[in-house]
Amino acid sequence: MRITVAQSAGFCYGVRRAVELAERAAREDAPCVMLGPIIHNRDVIAHLEAQGIGVAERPEEVPEGSAVIVRSHGESRAVHEALLARGVKILDATCPNVTRIHRIVSQAEERGRVPVIVGMPDHPEVQAIAGWCRHPVVLKDGQALGRWLEEEPARKRLPLTFVSQTTSTKKIWEEILKTAKKECTNPEFFDTICGATSKRQREARQIASQSDAMVVIGDRKSSNTRRLAEICGEECPRVWLIERAEDLPRDSLPFNGSVGITAGASTPAWIIKEVINNMSEENTMEIEQSFKDMLEASFKTLNTGDKATGTVIGITPTEIQVELEGVKYQGYIPMSELSDDPEVKPEDICKVGDEIECMVKLVSDRDCQIILSKKRLDANKNWETVEAAVEDGTVMEGIVTEDNKGGVVVSVKGIRVFVPASQTGLPRETPMSTLLKQKVRLVITEVNRARRRVVGSISKVTRAERAAAAEKVWNEIEVGKHYTGTVKSLTSYGAFVDIGGVDGMVHISELSWSRIKHPSEVVKVGDTVDVYVIAFDKDKKKISLGMKDHSQDPWTVFTSTYQVGDVANVRIVKLMTFGAFAEIVPGVDGLIHISQIADHRIEKPGDVLAEGDKVDVKITAIDMDNQKVSLSIRALLEEAPAEEAGEEPEQE
Repeated sequence: MRITVAQSAGFCYGVRRAVELAERAAREDAPCVMLGPIIHNRDVIAHLEAQGIGVAERPEEVPEGSAVIVRSHGESRAVHEALLARGVKILDATCPNVTRIHRIVSQAEERGRVPVIVGMPDHPEVQAIAGWCRHPVVLKDGQALGRWLEEEPARKRLPLTFVSQTTSTKKIWEEILKTAKKECTNPEFFDTICGATSKRQREARQIASQSDAMVVIGDRKSSNTRRLAEICGEECPRVWLIERAEDLPRDSLPFNGSVGITAGASTPAWIIKEVINNMSEENTMEIEQSFKDMLEASFKTLNTGDKATGTVIGITPTEIQVELEGVKYQGYIPMSELSDDPEVKPEDICKVGDEIECMVKLVSDRDCQIILSKKRLDANKNWETVEAAVEDGTVMEGIVTEDNKGGVVVSVKGIRVFVPASQTGLPRETPMSTLLKQKVRLVITEVNRARRRVVGSISKVTRAERAAAAEKVWNEIEVGKHYTGTVKSLTSYGAFVDIGGVDGMVHISELSWSRIKHPSEVVKVGDTVDVYVIAFDKDKKKISLGMKDHSQDPWTVFTSTYQVGDVANVRIVKLMTFGAFAEIVPGVDGLIHISQIADHRIEKPGDVLAEGDKVDVKITAIDMDNQKVSLSIRALLEEAPAEEAGEEPEQE
């Protein structure tokens, strides 16, 4: 007989954490009780009771002065509040994955949504999750969801938030997704099936599909164990769910075939070992993966500085929990050991179920935990990358995290790179703080790994990129070509615009059809503008640019709008000794001769008008050949009395 043992058989992280917490409590002098069985396995519970850990079914049964262990399945908000009210010490063994679901459903209701819990209504984990909601909906599968929606069709329009019991199956979750996406108008989904559970189920299915029989070990009250048996039954004709070695159906085992073995998350290692040993005593067989090797691997030690690979099983505000494959203790990554990048969030790096590689920072046998660091492992890899960048001149990206008088510090792949002020590319008087939190490109100019010193230059990259862009501009430039540029500076006579590595000048007369006194009336430094090439000189590296829209000739606009005799409201733009120039339309000015400003003699135009004034004028002449316009205020003033004189007196 050939036997294959699933690698993931036995305690998951949450169960192991709960049992280890209880065993530590048993070693202390203070009394301690479990609030209900902390896991679904009577042998483990009996083992803990033998060590002095009692069992209380309700908060009010917890003896005064006792510590209380909250089971891995979790408890409701009301239970936690009742325990706090009694003043007892709480040892919370709730699986981090379950705690995450509590947070999801609670926050969903705060946002006005309806939590929908996919799982077995009578399961303690599901009951605990529901206890963190005011109005939860519990459904066991996709068919139950369909019936629930059909009962009241208005439910389809509710904002529903779906979560799953951690030990459910992907098949059930996919049924829920299919139904909800088809029927509901405002659903959101959180796949909260435990990653370790999914892995265990995948392994069981694969082994079952290649075996003549399957042995599933675990307590019959355990939901995840029953799920394993169901999954194996879909792939294998003969499946036995047993709790102990004595439950083995020895007479029915296929001695000339293959047998697969898996175990629920609440099944301790000693029971799995007993089953395998029992089968070994009764039969001559080949074990594809011996449990002895698995047991030894589970107790292998890690040392500071070792690399370790594990699965992310929980994310909290302070740490990331990692289940380390083949390692006795649980792993934790404090947020301070996640990344040196202040902008990075945990969800940017990983999510529950992801595989993550870290470096061991500390192994604590007393606390039964391993402190991990991702940033240290990344830093080692990144030092090699940075050292290589010096040789090949690789351009790298980073975030400016600090500034001082001497320059700035840039975080590049978690490594501090100092950029001297002279290499930042900033003008001399510009504060270094201008670059804070900015993403920059730089080259590494110096690396001393022993002294943890790295120096870089932003300006080298900027100059190189600007030179390449300038070369491209000069190679492709032509009169009339349009560019999108950035206003770099202003003078009294125009604006300088960067069109991509090259600055061109827009003369004040080309900024607007209207008469302006300073470019700041039209643009400011930093503006993005559309310009076109009027002229250029490659030898002198000069470019003349325009901004005015020549597709609409102002004179054409004027002549299509006005004719001699029309009255127009104009703006006085310039006063001269002989009269005043007024803007009729942008780009077309007319002259109001001094004799036409008033109906009486004046010494100078300024006696009556000021620049910026808006006045009504009559168009008295249009010189089409020279594009000149004559205007008159006096003509309107003289017309008014004449009109009044021509009016008939009122009849009395």
